[in-house]
Amino acid sequence: MKRSIQIFAVSALAAGIAACGGSSDGGSSTGSVSVGLTDAPIDNADAVNIEVEALVLQSPDGDRLRYEFDFPQPLNLLELQGGAVEALIQDEEVPAGEYSWMRLEVGTNNTIEIDGAVYDLTTPSARGVQTSGFVVPAGGEVALTIDFDVRKSIVNPQNDTIYKLKPVVRLVDNSTVGTISGTVTAELINEQCTDVTTMEESFLGNIYVHEEFNQAPDDIGSANEPLVVVPVTYNGSESTYTAAFIPTGEYTVSYSCGDDFVETADGQPADDDLTFVGRQNVEVTEGETATADFDTQVAQ
Repeated sequence: MKRSIQIFAVSALAAGIAACGGSSDGGSSTGSVSVGLTDAPIDNADAVNIEVEALVLQSPDGDRLRYEFDFPQPLNLLELQGGAVEALIQDEEVPAGEYSWMRLEVGTNNTIEIDGAVYDLTTPSARGVQTSGFVVPAGGEVALTIDFDVRKSIVNPQNDTIYKLKPVVRLVDNSTVGTISGTVTAELINEQCTDVTTMEESFLGNIYVHEEFNQAPDDIGSANEPLVVVPVTYNGSESTYTAAFIPTGEYTVSYSCGDDFVETADGQPADDDLTFVGRQNVEVTEGETATADFDTQVAQ
């Protein structure tokens, strides 16, 4: 089935797509499913354009439900940050029950733009990435979001102009997620970042979100890999960050001005020796925004 998908953005800090309706006849053998696509932010690229071709659902009865897309151009995942979502399917009536997996299929027309230069993103022969399973309630509805983690998905094995796409995604239920956001003071940024010229143009560091309280933070590729890493950005008056679609639970949030967008010779994320400051415990509640601000006092 070919379908043209309309782009829409959820306001900052929103929790995703709102599904509506259930089985069309009020019965209990079907339910409603909506799926959106978002991106865990990255700071080093100007654009990451991905050709999204199809979504496949492995249904309870063994059939595979396939939804093909006809986007006019590859999706720039960097436009899907901070709570913004691309709708893939909305309010689709499907068999109720436990689905084994969902697979997002991508094409070959993928590119990354860095400092104004555009590079091809080569993909492996198997261009689909599979998520965990989910349940569609009988006579009910479920709204899901695929978080496409660009930071973990781009491989730069030679650290030059060769970039590979190995998609890393996580599937979240929109009814069980919240947001973490906050500010980072200019004093802390200038203390931790040695090459800041202007707040508008400089790298301002990242916020690392680790699962569970009191974690010793580490970078991508380590034994204690963060759930997400989000960049600190300047909005004209202050430096802020937003980590959206975080499942409810306990987290350790830290700030670092190190850069973990570096690969080892075998194409794996480098486990750099980063300096983390301002470690805080944050509890995420569904539909709510937890705040964690960073300044020189917290960093002590």
